[in-house]
Amino acid sequence: MLIFWKQRFVLLAVPKTGTTAIESALGPMADAAISNPPGLKHCNVKKYRRELSPFFEQKGRRPLELVAVMREPTDWLGSWYRYRTRPALNGQPNSTAQVDFEEFVENYLADPQPDFARVGSQAHFLEGGVDHLFRYGAREALLHFLEDRFGKAITLPRLNVSPPGDVRLSRTLKDRLRRERAADFDLWSSLA
Repeated sequence: MLIFWKQRFVLLAVPKTGTTAIESALGPMADAAISNPPGLKHCNVKKYRRELSPFFEQKGRRPLELVAVMREPTDWLGSWYRYRTRPALNGQPNSTAQVDFEEFVENYLADPQPDFARVGSQAHFLEGGVDHLFRYGAREALLHFLEDRFGKAITLPRLNVSPPGDVRLSRTLKDRLRRERAADFDLWSSLA
């Protein structure tokens, strides 16, 4: 999470949406940066408003706009799946090295979810709303916003990219995912 006092916005770090690259480019210009622990770096809207906004916004006297990036839900899950296949996680409960993407998504939809499929929900993360929500993959809109706020050109590197992998789903599972995680797909569609 990056806080920009002069530019009057907070960039929330929605996991698996390119925030590591954004932090790399903008971190040196931030008035405050929370990169660890992950629970604070990836602070969701409700937690920010409840716990951090009173401090950073001086109890409402200097409101800051919330900015975030959202990824298409199936692509987002694919990134999580591929990220968790990396060798560093072999043997860990959150490793996906021993399952294919279909199994990962089926377990993501299960209740309870096993550790390897427990990745949350973008709709839940963004619940309560943000002032500016950008589509992952449409960098030009985000860059335009950032360049307007900073008054200069911004270049975003590619960092923390998930390893390649097969992330195909059967039509049946795609339909089930859309049905059971409708809030994520509806939010994504609202950004069109």
